[in-house]
Amino acid sequence: MEFIIVTGLSGAGKSHAVRCLEDLGYYAIDNMPPQLIREFVGLVKKTCGGVEKIAFVADIRGGRFFDDLKESLGYLETEGIEYKIMFMEASDEVLIRRYKETRRTHPLAVSGNMLEAIGQERRRLEKIRDRASFVIDTSNMKVAEFHQEIKRLLLSDQEANSFTVTVQSFGYKYGMPAEADWVLDLRFLPNPFYLASMKNLTGKSKKVREYVLGFPEAQAFIAGVADLILTLIPHYIREGKYNLVLALGCTGGQHRSVAVANRIAEILESRGKHVVVMHRDL
Repeated sequence: MEFIIVTGLSGAGKSHAVRCLEDLGYYAIDNMPPQLIREFVGLVKKTCGGVEKIAFVADIRGGRFFDDLKESLGYLETEGIEYKIMFMEASDEVLIRRYKETRRTHPLAVSGNMLEAIGQERRRLEKIRDRASFVIDTSNMKVAEFHQEIKRLLLSDQEANSFTVTVQSFGYKYGMPAEADWVLDLRFLPNPFYLASMKNLTGKSKKVREYVLGFPEAQAFIAGVADLILTLIPHYIREGKYNLVLALGCTGGQHRSVAVANRIAEILESRGKHVVVMHRDL
């Protein structure tokens, strides 16, 4: 069982961190009182044996914060459970701006003095910050950059930069796939459906494939799309996007789109990309 304790300054991005951890397969709990960790671990062991990665947010609203958290961390160590502490922080100016933008009140701003409340919180969290596995300053980070930093810290280089391209064929007569990021129309190519020898075949057959891919415009289209995807993948990753759904359509989703989808997938796989191929209307 692996634990990530997400803590830090209010407004520094703990909720964003939890959402990112959920995307990485962690069972995430927001605002969990530290004193309940022991009970939660026991419950997981009894009822949820398949849960191996757990993340929860602990902050100063959790009562006797540091004493309770210190006791709970000691319990995890006794049980042989690995844990990491991820501490979020940001500059005073950025935290104040974020609170103003969201019109929320700092949990320690009893008198309404935001700067004083932030300073008080920093002092309260000094000890836990000193124990942190990772300290992330989110002052100048966009959300996508923040998520990428978390992935960089927790995953191997290969895992952190993994990207999946789903190449899907479909027929326009049955509607466009709602999940597609890109939808490209292959109806500019001659349709094998109107040739008796190929009408009852699909784009998976050698005969149809050679026919469709034999046109120069098909070759140019395939090369252009594959090159564009390969060019854009690093930029998608930089912005925090790790999958792309490419939908290729023809009239019935049987011939042209199938042959072209398979060929584009082959090119991407030959370049080391993770590709999923789907033929929706076959």
